[in-house]
Amino acid sequence: MTNYLDFERPLAEIEGKAEELRAMARQSEEMDIESEAAALDKKAADMLVDLYAKLTPWRKCQVARHPDRPHCKDYIQALFSEFTPLAGDRNFAEDLAVMGGLARLGDRPVMVIGHEKGHDTKSRIERNFGMARPEGYRKAIRLMELADKFGLPVISLVDTAGAYPGKGAEERGQSEAIARSTEKCLQLGVPMISVIIGEGGSGGAVAIAAANKVAMLEHSIYSVISPEGCASILWKNSEKMREAAEAMRLTAQDLHYLGVIDRIIGEPTGGAHRAREDAITSVGSALEAMLKEMDGMDRKALIKARRQKFLDMGARGLAA
Repeated sequence: MTNYLDFERPLAEIEGKAEELRAMARQSEEMDIESEAAALDKKAADMLVDLYAKLTPWRKCQVARHPDRPHCKDYIQALFSEFTPLAGDRNFAEDLAVMGGLARLGDRPVMVIGHEKGHDTKSRIERNFGMARPEGYRKAIRLMELADKFGLPVISLVDTAGAYPGKGAEERGQSEAIARSTEKCLQLGVPMISVIIGEGGSGGAVAIAAANKVAMLEHSIYSVISPEGCASILWKNSEKMREAAEAMRLTAQDLHYLGVIDRIIGEPTGGAHRAREDAITSVGSALEAMLKEMDGMDRKALIKARRQKFLDMGARGLAA
């Protein structure tokens, strides 16, 4: 069953009518309504193209959060072979919101790290909806250090509303863990690539996304705060999230224009959740291309290029 978003309701009605006609035809062999159902299919396909050709920033937020969108675990299972998960921060606990381990992308050994939201009620609770605690970021640091030691490229898949703001997380040093993880990204002497596959929220995303190459899926978002949080602060009304999304420039298209990200990875018509395999394949191709772009760069060059990338963002902001 397709999970339709609010703005897809007209599409849901048309696709529902087509399915009703086919259900009636299955019950009665005398009914021939395939031509009518096919016409509805054509109308639905045209409407889908039209809807996704002009998504507003708020609608892109809805697509980025779609529950059927491929998550980190889906990408790892489909794109990487010989994945060996590594757990724990060797300090406090294992955080299931962050998963990672050794793997191969094609013939290339890599370290892959990512936020995992879960796919049903049980797994979402276990994964804390992809919102990592300090131990999650300390695990990420441990894995990045391991990759650096053995000369393995680091690939991070970002999909989080933000770091978990709970009392226990704050007591265990959430902000310090995020800062240390961001610092570790900038210190790596190996290639690092980050892909925003859904939501990229606040420091919780940047902590594993301060990379040489940062890409976003076409309908993903990347921002310092959620539109609802921004609206609550600026307008004292979370219902102003549509206006906040417009002002925040959080879409892949805006961020590519501003130089915050390096590449936009196209999604199938209707979003990654409608053709999951195609979306995952596109991400795999982009990862291989970005790694190839950094072939031959030595440790010093990688660190310098990564640091300069982020320094240039600030310089452009001051100039503007």
